[in-house]
Amino acid sequence: MADSAATTVLLLNGPNLNLLGTRDPGQYGTATLADIERRVRDLGAELGVAVECAQSNHEGELVEHVHRARDLDGIVLNPGAFAHYSIALRDAIDAVDTPCVEVHISNVYAREPFRHTSVTAPVAAGYIAGCGPFGYELGLRAVLSRIEERRAERG
Repeated sequence: MADSAATTVLLLNGPNLNLLGTRDPGQYGTATLADIERRVRDLGAELGVAVECAQSNHEGELVEHVHRARDLDGIVLNPGAFAHYSIALRDAIDAVDTPCVEVHISNVYAREPFRHTSVTAPVAAGYIAGCGPFGYELGLRAVLSRIEERRAERG
């Protein structure tokens, strides 16, 4: 699908996602963040894409990661709770010319009403929720599709 020398995607996870595997397994499953990162890196290798991984519980650090992703080809982002209120993260995604696909492990629409709104989704190139850890793999495939579309448009 892509040339690994030319395509690098950032897999970025927000607050509390470092606790995957132990945090509310009924909602999030038993896969750890390391498990998910490994699966996405392995898929990236199959597809010829480099995947860089980062996680932070701090809004400003996530914004900095998004800013640094200006030099990358795409972002797969699980903003966690920041999806619901972080205008700073939303503005960072909007400010960089890098396609971003938002991913959520749980079906946010089957949960509390405050989770039904994402301030980051309107500036994302795509949105995936409720597919469990597999959603990250879908997110990688989706962002790669957006990258290819942009390359085709730019000639």
